Amino acid sequence: MHKHVQVREYVRELIGGAEPGTPAPSERELVQQFGVARMTVRQALDALVAEGLLERIPGRGTFVAHHRVDQVPRLQGFTEEMGRRGMTPTSRTLLARLEAAGPGVARALDINLGEPVVHWQRLRFADSAPMCVQDVYCASELVPGLLEALPESLYAELERRDLEPTWGEDSVDAGVAGEQEAKLLGVAVGHPVLRVARRTFSDKRPVEVSRSTYRADRFTMWVPLTRIPQPRA
Repeated sequence: MHKHVQVREYVRELIGGAEPGTPAPSERELVQQFGVARMTVRQALDALVAEGLLERIPGRGTFVAHHRVDQVPRLQGFTEEMGRRGMTPTSRTLLARLEAAGPGVARALDINLGEPVVHWQRLRFADSAPMCVQDVYCASELVPGLLEALPESLYAELERRDLEPTWGEDSVDAGVAGEQEAKLLGVAVGHPVLRVARRTFSDKRPVEVSRSTYRADRFTMWVPLTRIPQPRA
């Protein structure tokens, strides 16, 4: 069993039945108890925060959550997702320009091949440490003027334009960092990464397609599952 899984399950059992607002074990305590790196402990706690069992309160610490998250995963942008995990999100733009839509992007955005699209590439940070490299594509006609005033949050900007993403789909693959990715993410070439391809819709209209490469040692993806009872014969 991976170390972060051991830490996660220990904390899960420890807080089972605890009153909301009960302090969780500190990262320092868990580091000393398990003899692991702080990053390993952070990954374990991140998973419990993502599940809605714990919540981080800036300046105070990590506590048993008052409210469980909904069973259906919420569609969130990076800024909102990192904020919910108690981390401070920031970004650095690497590229922002108009391009001609290639076959994959055109198909995903339901536009014609070669139509202009905004390509926005960012290095995204959580608590000042690199978390992912993200490439976003939007049909240019949907976001006029976006390149002239790049927003802090794309989802907030789409909402302002009455194009709020209401649903989407993610495709997740495991991989290893290439030379350029490794340099940007501050890891060695060949370091494990998670590649997330996303397409989001505002009602029935595709508004964004993105490709994000996350450091696998810093990002835990939580996917809730449910089983609908089947009628007995």
